[in-house]
Amino acid sequence: MAMTINSSPVLTGESARAFIEEAERNGKLPTPCLSPEREAQIAEFLR
Repeated sequence: MAMTINSSPVLTGESARAFIEEAERNGKLPTPCLSPEREAQIAEFLR
């Protein structure tokens, strides 16, 4: 039987509220995207 260690911090109280508020603000931001030129550079690099 495998055992795992839970290393994720548990947020409670004010910390949890601040985290959720920041996540909601960040979720409303536009998603960044690559320019066609940068996509071509990355595609060339990955070949």
